[in-house]
Amino acid sequence: MFNKHEKKAVEEQLTTSSNTIGKGTSLVGDIETFGNIRIDGKVKGNITSKSKLVLGDSSFIDGNVLAQNAEIEGEVTGRVEVTELLILKPSARIKGDIITNKMVVEAGAVFNGSCQMGADAKEIKITDFDHAPGREEARKVRKSEEPEAKSA
Repeated sequence: MFNKHEKKAVEEQLTTSSNTIGKGTSLVGDIETFGNIRIDGKVKGNITSKSKLVLGDSSFIDGNVLAQNAEIEGEVTGRVEVTELLILKPSARIKGDIITNKMVVEAGAVFNGSCQMGADAKEIKITDFDHAPGREEARKVRKSEEPEAKSA
């Protein structure tokens, strides 16, 4: 659909976007974003960001985290994988393994699990939504529900 140059331009535009899930919000399902994301609510599912992930002190994540950079103040139950820099703030609580290139642990932060540092950068892949499993079926269903054009 896009040539390589156009695809790169679209991806660069997406990485500058910011997303927020506010305090008091609960979400069930996986989150994938090219841009930055801040979460102050609760998420039951995996989070993938090709940019920076910030988990506020009221955040609770029940799932795995994969991001380029992350700053965690809240609680995560699951694996945390950060390709560049992970910062654990004093209120951070991690119950799961950590894999990161570099890490800053501030006094008071707690994690229970193994920690692997200096790992080779993992490529962060975002699902192409139009080609995700089940999308083809959804398109067929929508197409079959559309009224047929009558010829004159």
